Amino acid sequence: MRGRGGRIDHHQRAGFAAGAGLLLGACSGPQSALDPAGREAAEVAILFWVMLAGAAAIWLVVIAAALFGSRWQKQPISERGGLRIILWGGAVFPTLVLALLLAYGLRLMPVLRAGEPALTVHVSGEQYWWRVSYTGPDGERIETANELRLPAGRPTEVFLDSADIIHSFWIPALAGKLDMIPGRTNRLVLNPDRIGTYRGVCAEFCGRSHTYMAFPVVVMAPSEFQAWLAREAAPATSTTDDGTFLANGCGGCHTVRGTAAAGSIGPDLTHFADRLSLGAGMLANTPENRRRFIAEAGTLKPGIRMPSFSMLAPAELDAIGAYLGSLR
Repeated sequence: MRGRGGRIDHHQRAGFAAGAGLLLGACSGPQSALDPAGREAAEVAILFWVMLAGAAAIWLVVIAAALFGSRWQKQPISERGGLRIILWGGAVFPTLVLALLLAYGLRLMPVLRAGEPALTVHVSGEQYWWRVSYTGPDGERIETANELRLPAGRPTEVFLDSADIIHSFWIPALAGKLDMIPGRTNRLVLNPDRIGTYRGVCAEFCGRSHTYMAFPVVVMAPSEFQAWLAREAAPATSTTDDGTFLANGCGGCHTVRGTAAAGSIGPDLTHFADRLSLGAGMLANTPENRRRFIAEAGTLKPGIRMPSFSMLAPAELDAIGAYLGSLR
């Protein structure tokens, strides 16, 4: 609404400024496709702006033709002249622009999938978490979960599949999304070029806790990544007793390498203390959140297989949380 005399008052101007600030702020951050930190994301961002320019050109031609016919043309347009305007402005020009945009987009596909990978990672989507395994230097599988770490400046080949229903793997700041389909393996090449922490998500609705299926992505210097991968391959070390953890059946669903816990239903918890989050990017990995998630897993994240252990005594919840927080 306008103020007196049809003028916009200072409150409205402040509102418009705040709205513009929010829109501009959304163009950057750990989950922004318009703030690329990888080769494919940069190409996709350029493709977005090129397509936006093409769409704007088509829109301007159509609007100009409409204004010309409704306001500026004083004499009736002949049938032949009208057909020419429709043919060139409404058919030939849009077709040429769209064809050029299509050719520009298609040329990116083989380029973004090319290159010899320096690392191979397998990611499997499950309701509602991510099973992640790296191929080590000797070909061995190094399993972790709900977090991805990558070397900067090195191409990483990621093989994607699903254990249950269709999910979609998307790290907006690094690359476009790719579906994870049961019975099929898809391939994605990630080329991160900026060190930092980003956010990946499931971009395909997959059930009640779909919105809580995310994961942090840590891009590291190559030397730091190699040191991290070597630590990740080793068995877990802990300064806390695992008795309460095992006594309550946690080892039947989770693996902690180097201990009696060898379950495969849930996420691998080896080196859990080094992870940034828990619950697949849902909560920060803090003592309070660990205790809360153990007690209220089914409430916090509906539909997951892990039951809530609210029946445990506070001392038992603290013991399990402390054990998880010591796994390095």
